[in-house]
Amino acid sequence: MPTQNDFSPDWASPPGETITDILAEMNLSVRDFAAKMRCTAKTATDLFYGRIAITTETAEQLARVLGASATFWMTREAQYREDLTRIQDEQKGSDEDEWLTDLPVRDMVKFGWIKPAPKAELKDECLHFFGVQTAEAWRDKYDEVLELAVFRTSPTFASQAASVAAWLRRGELESALVNCQPWSLERFKSILPTVRALTRTADPKLFIPTLVQQCASCGVAVAITPSPTGCRASGATQFISPEKALLMLSFRYLSDDHFWFTFFHEAGHLILHSPSLFLEGSDLPSSEAEAEANQFAANVLIPPQFENALLKLPVDGRQVMRFARQIGVSPGIVVGQLQHRGHFTQRQLNNLKRRFRWTAI
Repeated sequence: MPTQNDFSPDWASPPGETITDILAEMNLSVRDFAAKMRCTAKTATDLFYGRIAITTETAEQLARVLGASATFWMTREAQYREDLTRIQDEQKGSDEDEWLTDLPVRDMVKFGWIKPAPKAELKDECLHFFGVQTAEAWRDKYDEVLELAVFRTSPTFASQAASVAAWLRRGELESALVNCQPWSLERFKSILPTVRALTRTADPKLFIPTLVQQCASCGVAVAITPSPTGCRASGATQFISPEKALLMLSFRYLSDDHFWFTFFHEAGHLILHSPSLFLEGSDLPSSEAEAEANQFAANVLIPPQFENALLKLPVDGRQVMRFARQIGVSPGIVVGQLQHRGHFTQRQLNNLKRRFRWTAI
């Protein structure tokens, strides 16, 4: 049979409840009580609700005004504070368990972001990954980022916030390993033609180091990392500091047209909209800033002076490859842009797109 010591309610009773019971028996008002205690009515009310603690002096006053001993009132106060701490600890534990459940832990382990660990140690692994002490601290750090970010959101986005935060955090950690020159808008704009020429390099092992090096020379750390389950991002940009920007790519679609369009879309954000944080995903609704970044990317990849010639291309692989060589981009990009404009169907000439594999990067 449970004893009194086994009972741990999920509520705490402040000493003020005992005080109000005694006042009712003595037929004393709050004003009368405050006068006898030599305090204001507000202080008396705060005492009732536990907003202020009972000190030794207060306990002696309560003993004089209401009866019982000062020890009784100090014990009553200590029990209340102990119950509050217990309840807060229980809620904290439950909150952190829920937080851990929200995280894409399986993918975080699979991608090597955290070490495999027993459940009892897994929480510490995740807290260390995010650089915080508690789940509450994590929310303070990342909820504010997510709320203030200029996101393309969807009705289900809030439920995926933990996965997005994990992906962004990985980008932050990777950006710390990239030695960058100070951010230079003009320098970044000047390297885009060089980066655009990389679209014709087939092997990511060859073009990614050059891409990272070129961007680092003007203060942009490029991080290419897979997005975990629940994070439908293909790219993101944010400024880690006034002198260092992060440009993230997920290789989510693993094809050259998506990869390069996403890169130049993110570049557009850095040039047109910095220093806001942007997150991209094709299943997320658009905004004016996103439309501007889309147009920026399209204009870099297919300069406006080639637009008419682009739209005259037939569904002919040789002519598409010839046109791509003429303007200096990969054939897959030309196909992707023609599909986007509705000139080709989504199934036509997909064989001209290069497909990437994570094991090859």
